Amino acid sequence: MKLPRSGRALTAGAVAVATLITGGSMAGAAPATERPTSAAAAAPDIPIANVKAHLTQLQSIATANGGNRAHGRPGYQASLNYVKAKLDAAGFTTTVQRFTASGRTGYNLIADWPGGDVNQVVMAGSHLDSVSSGPGINDNGSGSAAVLETALAVARSGHQPTKHLRFAWWGAEELGLVGSRYYVNSLGSTGRAKISGYLNFDMIGSPNPGYFVYDDDPTIEKTFKDYFAGLGVSTEIETEGDGRSDHAPFKNAGVPVGGLFSGADYRKTSAQAAKWGGTAGQPFDRCYHSSCDTTANINDTALNRNSDAIAYAMWELSQ
Repeated sequence: MKLPRSGRALTAGAVAVATLITGGSMAGAAPATERPTSAAAAAPDIPIANVKAHLTQLQSIATANGGNRAHGRPGYQASLNYVKAKLDAAGFTTTVQRFTASGRTGYNLIADWPGGDVNQVVMAGSHLDSVSSGPGINDNGSGSAAVLETALAVARSGHQPTKHLRFAWWGAEELGLVGSRYYVNSLGSTGRAKISGYLNFDMIGSPNPGYFVYDDDPTIEKTFKDYFAGLGVSTEIETEGDGRSDHAPFKNAGVPVGGLFSGADYRKTSAQAAKWGGTAGQPFDRCYHSSCDTTANINDTALNRNSDAIAYAMWELSQ
């Protein structure tokens, strides 16, 4: 998740062409599988071990590239190459979109699953870049890994919904939503009108987690709330990151949006600790935008629940 406007670097996106990049390449025991009683039969369980394996790879990439996966740095391109290779092998049609921000080249990765009505697109996305000060495993390896594993679950199951499925990994979010804004602008009004819903996942494995749902599009919001209600988990409306992540360019362009969030540097209240567990008076993520945002900075239960919620929503909303 990007810094508030007062604390982030100014950026400049530049029009560029779409291109393809070639080449490129845990904290705690995994919790027991949880499934809500109301889950659609077609929605698969997302293996937490697989999501964490992607996080381990992103950590290794950061470690080998100066400790980060930031925009314009080798660690970001290696992260994109890792995700792209998984999607290509699974049968997705992938496109890498190039843009410029702060004098460096950035990249978005878009993956389309063959089939479905291309005039009704259900889209899930997350930003793949970290800040320069750390590896960004919760922010936002967590969202990136869960979206990747959901896409791979689509391929494993051979899912063929009525609507078209699209997945995205954004560049330069930490510099001001540059990649996602570039993508939305590149679609034009016709392309934007084809997106039935954009679901955003930015920080979903915070170590002292909350369960926050975006209150934008009512249908998407209800889908997530229904999922968590089936688990017996209370949710709250997301306010900390409102307008600070990649759903904002879509929302501003009139696209229905929604998403999940487990908290950043706001502090958990006593009431929240009573219903969710964890430590009152402490940040949801004490390592937010810091070097300690490593694989040790992930709450497995939150990551597991949120990963399954992504799959549930993508299956439900694409019928």
